[in-house]
Amino acid sequence: MAETAIPGVVHHILENDYASEWMGIEVLTLSDGHATIRMTLRQEMLNGFGMAHGGMIFAFADSAFALACNPASPADPDSITVAAGVDINFLKPAYQGQVITAVADRRSSAGRSGLYDIQIFAADPGTTLPGELIAEFRGRSRTIPKK
Repeated sequence: MAETAIPGVVHHILENDYASEWMGIEVLTLSDGHATIRMTLRQEMLNGFGMAHGGMIFAFADSAFALACNPASPADPDSITVAAGVDINFLKPAYQGQVITAVADRRSSAGRSGLYDIQIFAADPGTTLPGELIAEFRGRSRTIPKK
């Protein structure tokens, strides 16, 4: 999925992540416990009210969560970090053509468990990013053996 990443920013989990590829996710920044991504809302991402479908916002935030949880160069190639549980709060709607940005940051890590906050923003094309806060996602992670 190299076409969705900006030059120099790559992550091994994107190689076979067809959902993130379909969404058109672009990786902006990656570091230990942090990821910033963006995408443009398309017509097929809207609900019957003409707003971004909540599942699209959730999936977008979940991709940022996964990137923040899993190091680009894993220390243990036999382990992966996955969601143990998540909560999302939708604050404002987003609409077709808007650019949404997710900023994911690790808040805490202990052993095989972690806590991450992801903020999702929406901006009209051509305006200053990241835009208005539209949702907040909190993820609890767990590192497990890779199958």
